[in-house]
Amino acid sequence: MKHLLRIVIVLGLSALAACTSTTPAATPTAPAQSSSNITIGLVISTLNNPFFVTLRDGAQRAADAAGVTLTIVDAQDDSAKMIAGIEDLITKKVNALIINPTDSDAVVPAIQKANEAGIPVFTVDRGANGGTVVSHIASDNVAGGRMAAEFLCNALGGKGKVVELQGIAGTSAARDRGQGFNDYMASSCKGVEIVAQQTADFNRDRGLRVFENILQAQPEINGVFAHNDEMILGAIQAAEAAGRSGIVFVGFDAIDDATKAVQEGKLAATVAQQPALMGQTAVETVVKYLKGDKVESSIPVPLSLVTK
Repeated sequence: MKHLLRIVIVLGLSALAACTSTTPAATPTAPAQSSSNITIGLVISTLNNPFFVTLRDGAQRAADAAGVTLTIVDAQDDSAKMIAGIEDLITKKVNALIINPTDSDAVVPAIQKANEAGIPVFTVDRGANGGTVVSHIASDNVAGGRMAAEFLCNALGGKGKVVELQGIAGTSAARDRGQGFNDYMASSCKGVEIVAQQTADFNRDRGLRVFENILQAQPEINGVFAHNDEMILGAIQAAEAAGRSGIVFVGFDAIDDATKAVQEGKLAATVAQQPALMGQTAVETVVKYLKGDKVESSIPVPLSLVTK
């Protein structure tokens, strides 16, 4: 009888153990991510341009203030390097990506890879033509192009011959600034003739060389608009070297060298973006999003015109 009782007890305990081992434990809710655990990848088109150095610095200050880690990639104006940099950050499992594209089309497959990996993507200053982007932080480049055109038109009294130095083909900044400039000239400044439109890749040396050739081809030039200050500063150097005076130069970005040139009277005006604020806003937007707050799909950064 005692032996039978022992068997019954052992079987009962075995059944209880079996029941316990096959019942899944409740999965705890993942805790909200603290700032110290957030890593953001910032992929910049080039750090060979003071504008983007300032943007990076603004982003870094915001990251430091928020207590998040910022990993920065310089694509050196090379789409292949940009894509490789984004893919490397995806492999490292960053929590979010901020991208300043070298080319709005070429960057799309890399953004789609980030989408597939569940990494939210944000763009800054320049947009992308595809993939899912949570938010785009930038100035209104079309409005900036119009602002430059209106100033140049008034400075020339509504007539004259003008040159447009264009940024890197394929970038949203070049496309939008050119659109704003040309739309205004076509509709509201019909006495101005645009005698040359050439790409100088947002680069000072290229701006100098391209404008040297234009000066040789065009005996009369009254004004120049460049899609960024680096190119316009190169154009000013070319005009000075060629002894060509009386040209009204207008740039875009308001980098330190350009504002100095405005004060010296060499540059008539530059459209002022706020790159430090762009970088700061981009990081702050990412942090808000990662902490569960709603963010706008487009966040504008104000523009102004810098003149003497």
